[in-house]
Amino acid sequence: MNKAIIIGCPGSGKTTFAEKLQKCTDLPLYYLDAIWHKPDKTHIPREEFDQRIAEIFETPRWIIDGNYKRTIEMRMKQCDTVFLFDLPVEMCLQGVTDRVGKERYDLPWLETQVDPEFRQFIEDFPKDTLPYIYELIEKYKDDKRVIIFKSREEADGFIEELR
Repeated sequence: MNKAIIIGCPGSGKTTFAEKLQKCTDLPLYYLDAIWHKPDKTHIPREEFDQRIAEIFETPRWIIDGNYKRTIEMRMKQCDTVFLFDLPVEMCLQGVTDRVGKERYDLPWLETQVDPEFRQFIEDFPKDTLPYIYELIEKYKDDKRVIIFKSREEADGFIEELR
């Protein structure tokens, strides 16, 4: 594993897993949220975002944490390993609720509540985004290692095996 992407519903545990994976593998870790968002809660232009991702691709080793549906296929083409967090919506909503009020290294501001639009995105994730991710996995599975976690315990077990 030299180039890994970690995708799945917000609140599923992607970023926590990414940090643990980075410690086990010493691969450079990039957070798409940290690239996309500015401290004033705006974001960089799409072209700049895509350019920053392309710059990561030019390096020989990396982990990219984050969804950003529009860029999943470009990242899947470039990686050798796909980690998908396919957890129940209730767990993801709890994960997002649990991080409210906590400093995060992948987001340049402190969340004080769960935004209703973000909550709706999480609730809709299984029908709006997950089928697309599974289509891409099917398309690229022959030349990628694909690991699908249905629980955080499975993800923790994977990390334990790496250690």
